[in-house]
Amino acid sequence: MMASKTKLRCGGRTHPGLVRSNNEDRIYCDASRGILLVVDGIGGHAAGEKAADVAVDLIRSRLERETGSPGDRIREAITVANNEIFRLASTNRDWRGMACVLTLAVIEDGMAVIGHVGDSRLYKIRSGQIHKVTHDHSPVGEREDSNDLSEGDAMRHPRRNEVYRDVGTEEHAPDDLEFIELLQIPFEDDSALLLCSDGLSDQVTSREILSTVERHAGDISVATEALVDAANLAGGKDNVSVVIAEGPHFGSMPGAPVGAMKQSTRSLLGRAALFVSGLAAGALLVAVFLRFGQSRQEMPSPASESHRILTVGSAGDAQFSSIAGALAGARPGDTVELLSGEYREQVTLREGIRLSSRLPRTAILRAPPGVSGPISVTAEGIKHAEVAGLRILADQQLPLALGVLLVNSAVDLDDCEIAGAGTGIEIRGNANPILRANSVHDNTGIGILISGKSAPRLSHNDIVRNGRKAGGSLPGILVSGDAQPVLEGNIFAGNGSQAVVLPDTVDPAPILKFNFFQSGEPIGHPPAETPQGLKQRRRRP
Repeated sequence: MMASKTKLRCGGRTHPGLVRSNNEDRIYCDASRGILLVVDGIGGHAAGEKAADVAVDLIRSRLERETGSPGDRIREAITVANNEIFRLASTNRDWRGMACVLTLAVIEDGMAVIGHVGDSRLYKIRSGQIHKVTHDHSPVGEREDSNDLSEGDAMRHPRRNEVYRDVGTEEHAPDDLEFIELLQIPFEDDSALLLCSDGLSDQVTSREILSTVERHAGDISVATEALVDAANLAGGKDNVSVVIAEGPHFGSMPGAPVGAMKQSTRSLLGRAALFVSGLAAGALLVAVFLRFGQSRQEMPSPASESHRILTVGSAGDAQFSSIAGALAGARPGDTVELLSGEYREQVTLREGIRLSSRLPRTAILRAPPGVSGPISVTAEGIKHAEVAGLRILADQQLPLALGVLLVNSAVDLDDCEIAGAGTGIEIRGNANPILRANSVHDNTGIGILISGKSAPRLSHNDIVRNGRKAGGSLPGILVSGDAQPVLEGNIFAGNGSQAVVLPDTVDPAPILKFNFFQSGEPIGHPPAETPQGLKQRRRRP
């Protein structure tokens, strides 16, 4: 007996965004069979696109053979795609490490059965409300789903692009635990489903998504185009894809089809247009009068020109060949942006300057040759500066005494990697920096040393395998003096002696409660189970 299909209107749109030249997203929808699919490739250009293409082809092929329950078909389809991507990755060097994340739905008999792996999403929209049905398989997504992070904070989080489930990096069976999230929800005639890649959900809030879909109910082409435009207007930092499926009565007034409602709305708007335009004209005259009635002192100053981006690198379009040169020419509010490559110099931060890698963690700072025991990045007496996305690395040929030194400074250090130094990061004096989403690992001495009257905030950093080469006696973090750090969401694993060493003046209870510890390593008793944050993470490009 054939399953009955809900009468669907469905459509989608995909766009490379404004930053990337290629599109690793793929979409598919089939209204007659009730199949919806969004795939987001991982692995960079050829690899990510190949993984997404394979996933769409194999999933579509399996789902179109309507044998077995929807849940069984979904599990089989995703598993077949996973194992083929894994196999293909071993046959071509350019495809190594390729994978994808995806969300799909099969709608029949008034139900939607959903298969999900990764951080693409499925929302349900009904009666003026939007509900995120799927769960993000990522550390940041978990915190958002548990209301530990707001939607806005999660969208801005520097580690938003990490996932710990994907399709393609290892072989799977259909019923493997922690592989496919399988869900089933009702799909009423007056509801809609929206599937999207993180290129939409990282740029456009759920409230904006709801408003856009409802405003264009019955016109999916316009709705999807409006959502893609909104993501690009917000920055277009990633490929963006969206698929929408509407039930036959979605957006209708009781007893009236969508078209009738829209016609009624147009009529009301038409009668109001003259009134609104009159108000607008009057408001415009008032605004013009006020604008030109301002005194010279109230007008914008020529000094408030837009902040500049100063590029550094060896490429022909770089403005500077050295970081020091760019910093010397920078003004407060400017960004010094490093192109991909290695930079062998010591960096002294300046007030109000942002130092960042154009592509996260592709700019590498190393010790300059001929300098004994250097410090890679130094800030002293800085009230505000930012460092983002750099790799600060030492090796046997180019050792570093200290990766980052912050003295009496308030510096934001985001999404950086500090490895191989004598001490990873030292925070000294009356310093109040913020360290977010950094990886401080494999430093021969202490990972992070905090002293003086410092009150730094350390949030969601990985502090791993530090102090092990010094006889295993040094901790991941050492706090001394009157320092009062705040630690939240950090992961400690494999450090030399203890995860954190504190003075008697610092209460260890909040640190134990709000951070994750590998068994046997914390300042107190660790959680009995390995926390979710210690699952394998995949950094997406």
